[in-house]
Amino acid sequence: MITKTAAVAGGVGGLMLAFAIFHFVNTFWLLPAARKEARDLYIAEQAVTDRKTELERKGDDATLQTLTDYDLCVAGLRGNRMPIDPCDQLRRTGEE
Repeated sequence: MITKTAAVAGGVGGLMLAFAIFHFVNTFWLLPAARKEARDLYIAEQAVTDRKTELERKGDDATLQTLTDYDLCVAGLRGNRMPIDPCDQLRRTGEE
């Protein structure tokens, strides 16, 4: 007949064995797959973001190429919260 001590020892041993098996499965099978999946997902998200940024930049470049020198100067200075007085020189050169 099994004693209480043997039953407790068997239960503890079984728990330790189960923990070791789950640890082994996680370490050598599940975690590497999760890391690879996360890396692939990160790379895909970066590619989408890069593509969106590239399209926005192309649109901005097309807009900037249509601006006059004066308008470009004003946009740059206003973006930096600076006075636009120096841009007046560019307006005069266009009128001459």
